[in-house]
Amino acid sequence: QVQPVESGGGLVQAAGSLRLSCADSGRTLSAYAMGWFRQAPGKEREFVAAISRSGTRTDYAESVKGRFTMSRDNAKNMVYLQMNSLKPEDTAVYYCAGADASARNRLYYTNRISDYGYWGQGTQVTVTS
Repeated sequence: QVQPVESGGGLVQAAGSLRLSCADSGRTLSAYAMGWFRQAPGKEREFVAAISRSGTRTDYAESVKGRFTMSRDNAKNMVYLQMNSLKPEDTAVYYCAGADASARNRLYYTNRISDYGYWGQGTQVTVTS
């Protein structure tokens, strides 16, 4: 089955910025609440950010609040994660994920990993000090 595809990861120095993108050619993303998660070596996958179907509501992990911004462009079927003021502890594989929200209102979003039914392959983000 088609998976979303993340891009935009890479190597960056601390205090730098990166913009991750997530595209899906097999689904209409506007029917999904979307999220970004990350997994560092030896650690569990953790929530980073979530956005409602409408794009008007967002939620962030405390560790990234004020530095990361999640957005979406439903017309382009794209989701983004703008990451500023990056820190070495942000180093991880970042995953785009979707939670089927077709039966929910457009303001629905979730930060629970168990609510997400499909996942991308991930993109590596490495922040050097």
